[in-house]
Amino acid sequence: MLSVFREFLVCGHVTKMEFVSGLGAKVVHVYDQLQEKGDPRVENWLLMKTPTPTACIVISYLLVVWLGPKAMADRKPLQLKPILVGYNFFLVGLSIYMFYEFRVTSWKANYSYGCQPVDYSNSELGLRMARVCWWYFFSKVIEVMDTIFFILRKKNNQITFLHVYHHSSMMINWYLGVKLVAGGQSFFLAMINSFVHIIMYSYYGLAALGPGMQKYLWWKRYMTQLQLVQFFAVIIHTGYSIYADCDFPMGFNYAVFLYCISLVVLFLNFYLKAYTTKKEKHKV
Repeated sequence: MLSVFREFLVCGHVTKMEFVSGLGAKVVHVYDQLQEKGDPRVENWLLMKTPTPTACIVISYLLVVWLGPKAMADRKPLQLKPILVGYNFFLVGLSIYMFYEFRVTSWKANYSYGCQPVDYSNSELGLRMARVCWWYFFSKVIEVMDTIFFILRKKNNQITFLHVYHHSSMMINWYLGVKLVAGGQSFFLAMINSFVHIIMYSYYGLAALGPGMQKYLWWKRYMTQLQLVQFFAVIIHTGYSIYADCDFPMGFNYAVFLYCISLVVLFLNFYLKAYTTKKEKHKV
C-alpha cells in the first residue's frame, strides 16, 4: 500500500513535502474562510472564536472511546445512580428550555416552516435565536457524558458506531451551525430534536432510578420510532427547502439532508436488530 502511494506521488510529480504543505495550505484556507464568514455576533461566545477548542473536544472524545474501555478492563464498574439521575433530569430541563425558546422565538419572529433565511441582525429576536442555537450546540458537548458514563459503568455494548458517530458529528455540525447560520432553517432540526430529547432523557432518568421503574418503561421501542420520525421530518423539511431554492446556504441544506439520511439508515438498522430480531428469536 505504501509503495503504491509513493508511486502515485512520483507519477504525479508530487513530493511528500509538497503533499503535506499542500494539505496544510488547504486546512489554513478553510480555517481562514470560516473565520472570515463567521457570524460576528457569536465570535466571543464560549467555544465559538475558533474551531480549535471544538476540534480538541471531538478528538479527546474519540480517544476516550478508544482508551476508556481498556483503562476500565481490570476495574469494577462504578455505581453512579445519584449522578445519573441528576444528569439525565438536568438534560430534560435543558431540553425543555431549548424547545420553548426555539418554538416561542420562531413564532414571535414569524419564522416560515417552508423557507427561513438567517436573521444576522442584532435585533432582540435575532439574538435570542442565536443564543438558543448556541445552547443547543453546547448541549451536544454536555451529552458526551453519555459515553463516559457507559465506560465507567462498563456498559461497552452501548458504545456502538451509531452512538459515537452521532455524538461526535453533532458537535462538529452544530459548531459550524452556530458559527455560520445561527437561526434560519436550522431552528427546525434543533427544535424537534430538543422535543425528542425531553422524552429520551426522561426515560434514561427514570431508568437510572433503579429496577423498580422497569415496569413503567415499556415504551422504549416507541422512543426509537419517535427518533426515526424526527429524521424523516427533517429530511422532508430540508428537501422542500432545496426544491424551493430557499435563501439559506444551500451547502448546509444538502449537508443536513444527507446527514439525516445516514441517521435513518443507522437508527433503522438498530431498531430492526433490537426489536425485530428479538421477536424472531422468541418465536423460535
